[in-house]
This record gives sequence, C-alpha cells and structure tokens, in this order.
Amino acid sequence: MPAGYTRFRPVSHRPPDELARELLSAYATGQVLATPSSREDWLDLAAAYAVEAEVVRLRREQGRTTVGRKVGFANKALWRVLKLDTLVWAHMYDDTVKDAPGNRASHSLEGRYAPRIEPEIVFKLAKPVESGGAAPTAVLEAVEWMALGFEINDCLFPDWKFRPVDFVASFGLHTALIVGQRRPVEPPQRSALAEALSRFRLKLMKGDELVEEGSGRAVLRSPALCLGELADALARQPDAEPLAAGEIVSTGTITTPQPVAAGETWRAQVEGIDLPELTVEFS
Repeated sequence: MPAGYTRFRPVSHRPPDELARELLSAYATGQVLATPSSREDWLDLAAAYAVEAEVVRLRREQGRTTVGRKVGFANKALWRVLKLDTLVWAHMYDDTVKDAPGNRASHSLEGRYAPRIEPEIVFKLAKPVESGGAAPTAVLEAVEWMALGFEINDCLFPDWKFRPVDFVASFGLHTALIVGQRRPVEPPQRSALAEALSRFRLKLMKGDELVEEGSGRAVLRSPALCLGELADALARQPDAEPLAAGEIVSTGTITTPQPVAAGETWRAQVEGIDLPELTVEFS
C-alpha cells in the first residue's frame, strides 16, 4: 500500500524527460528503482505530471497512441492522509488496453516485478464530461458504454511503497487494462444506472476462493462520481488535456490491489448492475 505522505519539497530543475526515460527503461526491464520522491531532487505534483507528459510524448514518438486515462487514490479518506485535494491520473495506451472476448482473457506477466490486479468499472466517452460537480446522471450523459475491467499494475518501488508523485510519474503503475463485455448506456437507463453504480457489489475470486468483496461506493461513492471528479481535476490543471470523446476511463479499484502470479485464474462477479463475470488467466 502507498506509504505515508511527507510535504513535497521544492521542485528541482532536473529535466522531466530524464526521469521519464529512466522509468520507461525500468518498466521495460523489470528493474527495481528508488522512488523519485525519496531522491535528492524531490518532485511536487506539477513536476510529476510534467514527467507523465514526457512519457506520453516519448511513447507517441514510438508510434503508440493514448486511448484514455486511469485514476488513482479515488478515496477521500486517503486524500486527508496524503494531503491531496483530488484524485491523480495517468494515460493508458493502445498496446496496454485489450479486450476479453467472451469475457475471458489470457495475460502474460513476463517481465513484471510485483504485479497486482484491480477490478474496476470502465467507461468509454461519447463526448466530453461535464465538470463542476455534475450529478452522476449528468456525468453518464457523456458515456457511450461501460464494462467491467481488470487493471494489471506493477510497482518497481520496493514493497509497493510510494507517494502520489511517484504514482503519477510512473504512469500510474499501469501495465494493462483488460476490458470485458460492453454495456451501452442509453438515455432511459441513466437515472437507474446512476443509483445502481453507488450500490452494486463485487466479488473478487482467485480460482474458486473468495478473496475480497467490494462496492461501487469504494470509488468516491460511485464510479460515475469518480469520472466527474477526474473531469474536475483535469479542468484545474492548465496543461492537462481535457477528457475527450472516444477516451476510455478506468475509474479506480473496487477492492484492495491483490498480488497475482503466473498459473493463477482470477474472476470478478458483480451483483446489482448488468455486467457479466470477467475472467483472466495469467501466464
């Protein structure tokens, strides 16, 4: 779990592309790193987002495309502990987001150091999300479809200990998003769905063993409210690209992140919303 927060020191003049290249290289090779926030040149969130932007630039130079965002720290109780005033986020890419045909996927953990699985609600946007504290029903007006998804994250920092700046700079720890069957979000359904998203239950299974149960309330009381909070957070960042039509958003884990290993099969089952069970087999 994330380590406790210490007030950020002033940002140094270290070029953000230097740290971006170091982090990209480490994730490509599985190299363990000291957290950026533990080094002499500490970062604040603005500097961490500058590193994240450099990661985007470098990946685009390699021919990759950004396809959406993922969020982190979607829990207001954590905000008080970590001295945050909103959630944090990072981009996802065309080579990290993949479908699960028939709601079943295989995923290789080759090259991963300490991978963990997070069951999440995933939205695809039909248009930009209204910011300014919009109600869940209004937020869902921007959504084309929703799905159950598995975020596969990896942390190259020892013992999975990091601060928000480390999360942002290291692309949100994101290595993959596995997306299950899409459910279109139609206008007549929005009001009922907005209510259901705050109440649904999820079971996370390892094989036939129940590992943990969670609820939509775990992510800012509703994944729809989490999507709205992301839109608000981006609106307050002058250099951030706002959410756009076509983007995929993974709205935060519904359970605690769980370690995974090759040979394991994990399943997520939901009650209270019409989304089928999602299964992933790790190799």
